[in-house]
Amino acid sequence: MSSTVGKVIKCRAAVAWEAGKPLVIEEVEVAPPQRGEVRLKILYNSLCRTDVYWWEAKGQNPLFPRILGHEAAGIVESIGEGVTGLKPGDHALPVFTGECGECAHCKSNESNLCELLRINTDRGVMLNDGKTRFSKNGQPIYHFVGTSTFSEYTVVHAGCVAKINPAAPLDKVCVLSCGFCTGFGATVNVAKPKPDSSVAVFGLGAVGLAAAEGARLLGASRIIGVDLIPNRFEEAKKFGVTDFVNPKDHNKPVQQVIVEMTNGGVDRAVECTGNIQASIAAFECVHDGWGVAVLVGVPKKDAEFRTHPINFLDGRTLKGTFFGNYKPRTDLPSVVEKCMNKELEVEKFITHSIPFSEINKAFEYMLKGEGIRCLIRMEE
Repeated sequence: MSSTVGKVIKCRAAVAWEAGKPLVIEEVEVAPPQRGEVRLKILYNSLCRTDVYWWEAKGQNPLFPRILGHEAAGIVESIGEGVTGLKPGDHALPVFTGECGECAHCKSNESNLCELLRINTDRGVMLNDGKTRFSKNGQPIYHFVGTSTFSEYTVVHAGCVAKINPAAPLDKVCVLSCGFCTGFGATVNVAKPKPDSSVAVFGLGAVGLAAAEGARLLGASRIIGVDLIPNRFEEAKKFGVTDFVNPKDHNKPVQQVIVEMTNGGVDRAVECTGNIQASIAAFECVHDGWGVAVLVGVPKKDAEFRTHPINFLDGRTLKGTFFGNYKPRTDLPSVVEKCMNKELEVEKFITHSIPFSEINKAFEYMLKGEGIRCLIRMEE
């Protein structure tokens, strides 16, 4: 890769030219990294629902043309001026949120909400100069959440790059850079269920299954999966889910159903859909006195959380979490090590695998609700 250092790289990228239209594999130009930036060669992607959500651009601020993608793994090709702790050849995970190491949040043990590098879905340019590093025939192509991994090469702020063990299987650990850590961390770092406790997980997509996996590994004896899609339950059993509740099957609020089936409520609940009614149900289904509900899903902008104050006075706790409370550069290397030690089985999340040229198939799988994660192989 030394032959490309400091030069513009021409490579393939899947460009979203407009909302909801199939991505187009184009030859694009990727500029060298500037101060504080890293250029990565991306080897594997997995499609996350967030990519689909912003590709559809329903209710958001559309920004096109754009290169999506944020759940990936690759190798450092080159670094910009002032970058420390990374060098060409390092194996790494790009992350949609970052860790500058200097702000109050980064210096705190209680937060991972970096003031400089926290997720920004509207910004399509680099922080350093307000410009893009992607172009085609002179036309700028916008970035997505600071990662834009649906490209064979991408430029990322160094604070959003986690250096990992070079022996780690990149085709498996790529899922750690978003979905897995978001759900798993919500359980093990925030909800913290005790052995033999009960946990309700709302939403059995990748994030919800990761939350269930966390509850299973912490020894929860009863894990109740709540979802509107019945065929998800069979798959969810592999992640420790013991009971399944479909709100459509009942003529009463789902929180009431869960309270009745658990003799007063679950010990912990993790909400992974972003639906505001599910968020309220997650809080109201936990046991009084000690129950804790953790919100993971992102609600719509105009959503309002409404519950009676007595639910708080009765001793229930409501928490929120972002990226499972993991600090990207500090914490992800150790999560990778747990995968290598077989403490975590992330390969269970990968149900499909396709070459980069067929990336639109991954979107089809996601829209049809088929599988959990689709691996996209950049090298064919």
